[in-house]
Amino acid sequence: MFCKKCGSIMLPKSGKGLECSCGYSESGNIKLKESGKNHDMIGIAEDKEVLPLTDAICEKCGHTSAYTWEVQTRASDEPATRFYKCEKCKHTWREYK
Repeated sequence: MFCKKCGSIMLPKSGKGLECSCGYSESGNIKLKESGKNHDMIGIAEDKEVLPLTDAICEKCGHTSAYTWEVQTRASDEPATRFYKCEKCKHTWREYK
């Protein structure tokens, strides 16, 4: 259930009812349903990258494709630092320009 005041998720409070972090509360009986008895966790079989691929030569293995991202590591008037991660050997390096 969501808070009528701020829209956040309301949590059960001690006793009966629901309470939000903003201070809003509702009283009444709470009925929680369990979705099923099997609560096994399902893991991801592969480590998938969600970063864009670019053409870059890995310093370590020579592979020609790498994931890339940028981070503002210095002052805002300085250019961002570009990071690369080799698609094959997972070696990570950076480029300053």
